[in-house]
Amino acid sequence: MTPIRWGVLGAAKFAREHMAPAIHAAQGAELAALATSDPAKAAGFQAFCPALRIHDSYEALLADPAIDAVYIPLPNHLHVEWTLKALAAGKHVLTEKPIALRAPEIDQIIAARDASGLLAAEAYMIVHHPQWQRAHEWLMAGEIGTLRHVDAAFSFNNAAEPGNIRNRPETGGGSLRDIGVYTFGSARFVTGAEPTEVSARIRSENGVEVFAQVAARMAGPAGDFTYHSMTSMRLYNRQVVTFQGDKGMIRLEGGPFNANVNDLAEVELHRAGNSVLVERFPTANQYKLQVEAFGRSIRTGAPYPCPLEFIRGTQVMMDMAYDNAVDLAF
Repeated sequence: MTPIRWGVLGAAKFAREHMAPAIHAAQGAELAALATSDPAKAAGFQAFCPALRIHDSYEALLADPAIDAVYIPLPNHLHVEWTLKALAAGKHVLTEKPIALRAPEIDQIIAARDASGLLAAEAYMIVHHPQWQRAHEWLMAGEIGTLRHVDAAFSFNNAAEPGNIRNRPETGGGSLRDIGVYTFGSARFVTGAEPTEVSARIRSENGVEVFAQVAARMAGPAGDFTYHSMTSMRLYNRQVVTFQGDKGMIRLEGGPFNANVNDLAEVELHRAGNSVLVERFPTANQYKLQVEAFGRSIRTGAPYPCPLEFIRGTQVMMDMAYDNAVDLAF
């Protein structure tokens, strides 16, 4: 099997710690090049991939004929621009979330993807993890009866990092854009539902939303249900999602979005008589699984498990939350 040769556009910390090692470890993939003008940042990648070629500009990497696909971990406001440039350069492209800041921008990428015949996707890694696939299987099998309510929370505190791109309005910061994609998207993935009504209460600092409470009515193959979520960049670390039916409950807690990073990846099925079935996934690396799924789609032409059309649905829900938001004074 000829490996897909990957280039990374920018030496982001997340790329160095998670995605570049995942590309390096993935079957059928080769981490081949990095674009950065900072030798010190390049050294962090070359520490685990000594043969890595370094380009001093993004344009130079996109012009490299030896690169088949690029991973883009740039700040949010640059995602659409460089995704389109990568496709125009003839590269398959995997772009960090959120791939766009508004849903219509994703339409541009879908059109460019279709015109080029290349694969373009958002790096929405959780859907590749078996814990979320199991939650979907249990729900659709009726293990918790009729779904009535979903609630999700994701928080961390980066108040001490005012320069962090998540805390800057000009780089597309905000808790919903950074982690609301997980609370929204995980509920949509497991249930197959879409929002019919969305309301939100948000608190902002320096022009950036740092806390959001979102309520929605959802409709899908599992029926209609209510949804509530909380995201914050000013609270202690918390990750939990609960799918509650009339006969049971599916719960992912501890680190469902950062599987095996913050805590062991596991999913719980609660049923009548207070019985709890716990399934654990200690070795699954969702980043590596994502790269391998991306490669399979390129090689075989099979549909990518998480297409841009799904990603657009999450962005629509986020747009609805922002458009209907009420500001909190506290």
